[in-house]
Amino acid sequence: MHIFISGGAGFIGSHLAEMLLSEEYHVYNWDNFNDYYDPAVKRDNIEAAIANKRYELIEKDILDYSALDHFFSTHPVDVIVHLAARAGVRPSIQQPLLYEQVNVQGTMNLLEMSRIYHINRFVFASSSSVYGANRKIPFQESDNVDFPVSPYAATKKAGELICYTYHHLYNISVNCLRFFTVYGPRQRPDMAIHKFSRMIYRHQPIPVFGDGSSRRDYTYYSDIIQGIMGAIHNCQGYHIYNLGESKTVTLLYLIDLLQDALGIKAVVEFKPEQPGDVPVTFADVTKAKNELKYHPQIPIEEGIKRFAEWFSGHYNRFNY
Repeated sequence: MHIFISGGAGFIGSHLAEMLLSEEYHVYNWDNFNDYYDPAVKRDNIEAAIANKRYELIEKDILDYSALDHFFSTHPVDVIVHLAARAGVRPSIQQPLLYEQVNVQGTMNLLEMSRIYHINRFVFASSSSVYGANRKIPFQESDNVDFPVSPYAATKKAGELICYTYHHLYNISVNCLRFFTVYGPRQRPDMAIHKFSRMIYRHQPIPVFGDGSSRRDYTYYSDIIQGIMGAIHNCQGYHIYNLGESKTVTLLYLIDLLQDALGIKAVVEFKPEQPGDVPVTFADVTKAKNELKYHPQIPIEEGIKRFAEWFSGHYNRFNY
């Protein structure tokens, strides 16, 4: 089976590629190595995979329609796993037009490839951010998501909607996966756990927006990979699934775990709440458990220990 991964050199994509290669799949990684963070980090992510003869790296942008069309006209593809996106809530407030272009137009370009070249399985990486400031917890896939509070969240909901349209019109099977704060080795350097770890190492104060009581459902990367694999194998019709740990921890507890794992005392600096932030994320994963055989295994306490071990070995390798 031939799997196309957009954004396959990133945090989640590189781990997914390695899992697929271990199970004898052919993997096409389409990644533009943009400068959202140091491209050398992504090249390090794929160092092991790129040596595999069943792995092909294509350094192109999902906005390059003609390049996509040429590729899909000349390569067999059975499943598209669309992970590429401009990520992050706060940056999307500063660059909303860029986020719309990459996250909406890029998704449509790949759906067009599915339509034209009759690729009937499409897995789309959505986000827990679509739930906005939802007060009903835990979040269920059937909850109303009509009130996103950032351009990033709005583009992810738009992606889900256009995926449904292509399913309805062209019978493309789509699984939309709402990821809940994924972390672990190779995590993007702009994400909180990675960023806070650098600050702790440098004895810099960690900015805590609000009083630190905000809660997140942190999901270890290997559990997310398990969920994506389930979505690849069980892609029939149109479905939305939460992929989270289905447990929440406060921001202050997370910082405590990090300082303990890294062995360095954290300094906390409280700041006003930020636009676009939400008070809680909490996944109900019942549907994913029943239909994708999804069973998260790594609690936050164990996951942070594993991340800290990786971080300590990688801290000096890149200009984060």
